[in-house]
Amino acid sequence: MTTWTDHTADRPISLTAPSGIDRAAHHRLDEAWLAAAWSHPTTRVFVVSGGQVLIDETADGTTELVMTPSFEAPLTEAHRYFLGTDDGVSYFALQKDALPGRMDQSARPAGLREAGLLLSPRDAGLMVHAVALENWQRLHRFCSRCGERTVIAAAGHIRRCPACGAEHYPRTDPAVIMAVTDDEDRILLGRQVHWPEGRFSTLAGFVEPGESIEQSVRREVFEEAGVTVGEVEYVASQPWPFPSSLMLGFMARATSSEINVDGEEISEARWFSREDLRSAFESGEVLPPYGISIAARLIELWYGKPLPRPGGSAL
Repeated sequence: MTTWTDHTADRPISLTAPSGIDRAAHHRLDEAWLAAAWSHPTTRVFVVSGGQVLIDETADGTTELVMTPSFEAPLTEAHRYFLGTDDGVSYFALQKDALPGRMDQSARPAGLREAGLLLSPRDAGLMVHAVALENWQRLHRFCSRCGERTVIAAAGHIRRCPACGAEHYPRTDPAVIMAVTDDEDRILLGRQVHWPEGRFSTLAGFVEPGESIEQSVRREVFEEAGVTVGEVEYVASQPWPFPSSLMLGFMARATSSEINVDGEEISEARWFSREDLRSAFESGEVLPPYGISIAARLIELWYGKPLPRPGGSAL
């Protein structure tokens, strides 16, 4: 089996970072425990609205979620979600129609693509959890069995139907994302039809019913780029709540090199050597994928070091 390694040999490349949060799922149905946790003076709360939160820079230059004690939280017209605990502190998110105003002029709203690059693993993990719950809650208010409006339960992690008794849980859609390399150790990158000119990234797609993830990797690469794939090796996963995906990252080895894009999802695909990619990034001919995405990490795993950006800086 081929092993993909960091070619610098002195810098480990991390695809995921632990958040440190214990989700404490066993407490979600314990209303007495939740009430006690909410009223505890160490509990911290932040608001999520439309996939955004408030972030702020601290005196030492780091960025963190804007959180308040629970007794200061804006409960009016809000849904409360328990996210977990860390070092004795309980964390909740409040879903509201709008983010609260702030006297602090440095605080600003931010979505996950921006905030995920700036926040600590703990805060980023809390935000991902809250945004995923908010997306699901907004889109699944009615029972798929009988059509009745459902009610929130289990601290935001279940919706129950009062008419037929059905319980509905947050959905997660598995999607594969893969860095495909050939016998010359070039990487295959593609540009989706709705992306700006020059934006290239790894190929990706959703797992279909009755399909293994390895089969999905091979099918998606062939459908999108006309390239056949043999060996597939799992690397890491990343939650991607836009709105409800779990990205399953792979390295894959191509058994053919001729490209034939589908023209519907992928408008262009190219093989890049490391030198090709470095030159294209530094010149601005090719735009790198979003730094928060597992796509950037998969490309780095092949590239062997941080991806260059226009002008020669690292991603």
